Amino acid sequence: MTSVNSATTTPSVLTKIKFLGLVPQIIIAIVLATLLAAVSPELAKSFAMLGSLFVSALKAVAPILVFVLVASSIANQKSDSDAELKPIIILYLVGTLSAAFVAVVMSFLFPTTLTLDLAGASANPPQGLGEVLSTLAFKIVENPISAIANGNFIAVLAWGIGLGFSLKHAASHTKKTVHDVSNAISSIVKIVIRFAPLGIFGLVANTIATTGFSALAQYSHLVFVLLAAMLTIALVVNPLIVFLVMKKNPYPLVFTCLRESGITAFFTRSSAANIPVNMELCRKLALHEDTYSVSVPLGATINMAGAAITITVLTLAAAHSLAIDIDFATAILLSIVASISACGASGVAGGSLLLIPLACSLFGINNDIAMQIVAIGFIIGVIQDSAETALNSSTDVVFSAAASHHLTKSC
Repeated sequence: MTSVNSATTTPSVLTKIKFLGLVPQIIIAIVLATLLAAVSPELAKSFAMLGSLFVSALKAVAPILVFVLVASSIANQKSDSDAELKPIIILYLVGTLSAAFVAVVMSFLFPTTLTLDLAGASANPPQGLGEVLSTLAFKIVENPISAIANGNFIAVLAWGIGLGFSLKHAASHTKKTVHDVSNAISSIVKIVIRFAPLGIFGLVANTIATTGFSALAQYSHLVFVLLAAMLTIALVVNPLIVFLVMKKNPYPLVFTCLRESGITAFFTRSSAANIPVNMELCRKLALHEDTYSVSVPLGATINMAGAAITITVLTLAAAHSLAIDIDFATAILLSIVASISACGASGVAGGSLLLIPLACSLFGINNDIAMQIVAIGFIIGVIQDSAETALNSSTDVVFSAAASHHLTKSC
């Protein structure tokens, strides 16, 4: 009798966990992973493969998902469709520039000085803004197969948009086929997302067991400035922008996006990998599919508020450490450069760090010093890059939802 009850109880518990929803499951996974890492670090490290598999799976499906969804959305867009990307792009640019400006203010209020005694890091960062823009231009014309394989989302977007417009005048059954393929890819993505709790369990367990927080202690002030700027954007500036657009309380939307998009992005540390999660969240929010199927992948490419903050704060920290006198006007120029550079930052973990030497060049800081700042960035990356990605990715949905609401009210 006991064995029967036990057998019936187990499925019941699993069923209850299944119907808790994705976010509660992720929170449970985080708690369990933290406990495991604290009790048995070596055992926790053995679960690293779960996290690596999950992130790899997301990165594998994200490029083809973006390509197919964008092409299908544009090809099947009706002539009277209310999808409109211009307001969203404006919000992305305003948000990124605002983030860099807030980072300048925070850096002046709480100036950071660093002991630049780390071993020099080798890298080949861009030498100027022209080089960044040139690189972006060449990325656009990359072979689409290579772009999908390498995760070059700029080229994936360009080819998806081009194919979509080319198919707008195709036969109806051809458009339906493209739409069916889009739905099929989306179904595969949903299966991958269902494994998010297991993947995040592996990511958290390995991160805490391997890194801990001791390495972060000496850079606590720098981390504080970064997080203060990011929280200001997430909880003050973004809600203000949304309020001006929607003319209603923005916080329910902001908190929903932080909870359902930000948490996952915090641990995957990849805006590209979080695209499928954001797509599902937009669907839950009942946004216009023709709009979010383009705006979300576009946001993962150009909406980089967190990256702008990272570039600005670390560059000003380098300047302060070298006792370089910076006036506020020059710092504002830095914020503009950081915003433009951030739009070119890769949508993968650590993508903004190698653009720091570009901003440092404004102040005559050579690459040897700049790369030491980059090395510090990688040391604090367990927090900095995670928080940056959470801000970037959640903001994609926040602004998509705000613009969609504005368009609906306009109609």
